[in-house]
Amino acid sequence: MNILRSIVILIIVMSETLADSIFKDNFQNFEKWSFVSDNVMGGVSSGNVEFLPLENNFLAHITGKVSTENRGGFIQIRRNLSKINLENSKFIDITANGNNQKYFVHIRTTGTILPWQYYQANFNVNNEFKVFRLPINNFKRSSSFLSNKINPKRITSIGIVAFGRDHIADIIIKEIRFLN
Repeated sequence: MNILRSIVILIIVMSETLADSIFKDNFQNFEKWSFVSDNVMGGVSSGNVEFLPLENNFLAHITGKVSTENRGGFIQIRRNLSKINLENSKFIDITANGNNQKYFVHIRTTGTILPWQYYQANFNVNNEFKVFRLPINNFKRSSSFLSNKINPKRITSIGIVAFGRDHIADIIIKEIRFLN
């Protein structure tokens, strides 16, 4: 019985790790990323992103103070993905650590016309790097005017966001991957 259980666990672990990577970003081309805060709409949140070298890659280190004053409440880094074929994507893996806070992934698509429209999933970081696997079908829409689910073929950008409440942001992202 223990052998059978071990085999089943091994099969599950292997199937999760053998997912094909469709797109990977480990910040080698960090100029493709931009920092955005709620200042664009009158908010007062502040922060920045630093791209720090690690071995042959870079880490994105987002720090700042998120404030809900003046109807604000976010800082983020964002990357355009409109020229990348993500059609068969089922998961997004984020490898990150940070300050024991909740962070969000915001996905925009060709259907998110207005600046405040997005699809969102959250994850909670601690001081150890961890891979967070986020099923694309589980992302929640920000508005009832959006489709219920994301069509991966229509993804135009991804953002890593400190959002929605007054807090200090401090998160390090090692890698982002889209998987099928």
